[in-house]
Amino acid sequence: MSRHRTTARGVFFLAVMLGLAAGTAAAHAAKGPPPDHIIFPVVGEVKYSDDFGAPRPGGAHQGNDMMAAKKSPAVAAEAGRVKYWTTSRSAGCMLYLYGESGATYYYIHLNNDLTARNDNRGKCVKGVAYAVNDGAKVQAGQQIGFVGNSGDADGGMSHLHFEVHPGGGKAVSPYPYLQKAYKLLFASKPGTPFVLTLTGTVASADVGSLVVNVATSQAWPSNLTLTKLNRPVTFTVPDTALVQRLDPSGTIRSIADVSLAAKGDKVVVWTQPAPTTLKAQRADDGSLSAALIHLG
Repeated sequence: MSRHRTTARGVFFLAVMLGLAAGTAAAHAAKGPPPDHIIFPVVGEVKYSDDFGAPRPGGAHQGNDMMAAKKSPAVAAEAGRVKYWTTSRSAGCMLYLYGESGATYYYIHLNNDLTARNDNRGKCVKGVAYAVNDGAKVQAGQQIGFVGNSGDADGGMSHLHFEVHPGGGKAVSPYPYLQKAYKLLFASKPGTPFVLTLTGTVASADVGSLVVNVATSQAWPSNLTLTKLNRPVTFTVPDTALVQRLDPSGTIRSIADVSLAAKGDKVVVWTQPAPTTLKAQRADDGSLSAALIHLG
């Protein structure tokens, strides 16, 4: 983001001029640092580096640029309340997340395109730049926006400029937080139904449990596909789950128990339909229950 000119000082000054800072201070008594493990703010393939403090035409870079596909889900780093910011030419479509910890997060250069091209025909509104209403209270991991290239990133690669302001004060490098952050398998409104299809190899199997080294994930109803995951996921396997194996003749046969799966077996797991929770999005151990397991 070579032309980015947004600085914490400039944005904060504008916020004070509109009286937003005072309202925020009253609404958020907590003034602590972010949680040790925030939610990674983009769902999907992302490339980023520790570019905090790098020289920019308008001053030192105040965040990390997270390169991602246009309209990738931008999600809440922690639970809190959001506030639109739409009047900065450099930031473009921007959003504040006032976290429950007292930290403030800036989401800058959100989407303003109506098509896959850089058409600039959209506005900084819900459904284009934002996924929630202005002022909405959100849960950690809930989608709040869409990655784009608005503002002075126009015409460049789509990315999220992400800032972290502990206690609502000066910006600090997001990099250490991003390195420890929980990466989500999918983005969905809390409580809404989801199903995942995960492909990989068996790491271990036992009665009622299966651990898979997952390479690829596809989520429904969003159709979000993630590749090159290389992460272990532990599934609960209820008695109702159907377990199948493709034998050497090419015939699909049911097997009695998932514990018969061997380490290294190729496997595809379809999860039971379930309401979206943060634990499921993070794929915490046992949070995903298998409906169908296909081995071989």
